[in-house]
Amino acid sequence: MTINEMQDEIVEEFSVFDEWLDKYEYLIELSRELPAIDEKHRVEQYLIKGCQSRVWVDAELKDDGRIYFTADSDAIITKGIIALLIRVMNGRTPDEIIDADLYFIDRIGFCENLSPTRANGLLAMIKQMKLYALAYKSKM
Repeated sequence: MTINEMQDEIVEEFSVFDEWLDKYEYLIELSRELPAIDEKHRVEQYLIKGCQSRVWVDAELKDDGRIYFTADSDAIITKGIIALLIRVMNGRTPDEIIDADLYFIDRIGFCENLSPTRANGLLAMIKQMKLYALAYKSKM
């Protein structure tokens, strides 16, 4: 499945909800499904700067040339958001991640419904994931 196909799937999932409260509930559900990050990555080095809540993200380039992310957050909504980002970008090549236009964020209404601090945190998470991709690309 391509990045855009995955984004379209997420947009469709969120389209069944009319109220933002229901979308938040779904984010909470997604946060519970996010695999735990290794405790050794719950340190300052992996902490996303610019997030109000604490968010840790790690990335690993595997032998198949694709990047695999793990993450965690101390805030349940934020954890749901990072779970969505991982769902879209996990198992992608550095170029796919760098070039990704993450349109699902606007289409499901994040931009107008997240608080300014959460919106800034979302941008910081995306930036960090793309920086990981850029760093891995430069090593290939």
